[in-house]
Amino acid sequence: MNYYVWENEDFNVADMILAKKPKVVGVYRLIMKTGSDNFRTSSIIDVMNIIKDEGVKVVIFEPALKEEELHVIDVLRDINKFKEISDIIITNRFFKELEDVKDKVYTRDIFNRD
Repeated sequence: MNYYVWENEDFNVADMILAKKPKVVGVYRLIMKTGSDNFRTSSIIDVMNIIKDEGVKVVIFEPALKEEELHVIDVLRDINKFKEISDIIITNRFFKELEDVKDKVYTRDIFNRD
């Protein structure tokens, strides 16, 4: 496993990410499970808001979201641009689409499955 896994409370996750001093943190998908459209209550929202409140730029890749921003955070739909500008990528679940940038990924998906 070459990506980082978190198991602690949201604020500890945010602290771990902030300690890396990223300029841009990407949030890959807000969905909790594959096929879900329940991203408004995603646990990752708390983490991204803590990071944003510390002055770090946060961007979201969420093709299922129609809005251009969520919680005053830009929503991107171009996966290549998202991967390029993100210094660290946080996600609830690890997706194969992130395999080429797995060294940037923080996830709580310790078993790599839903």
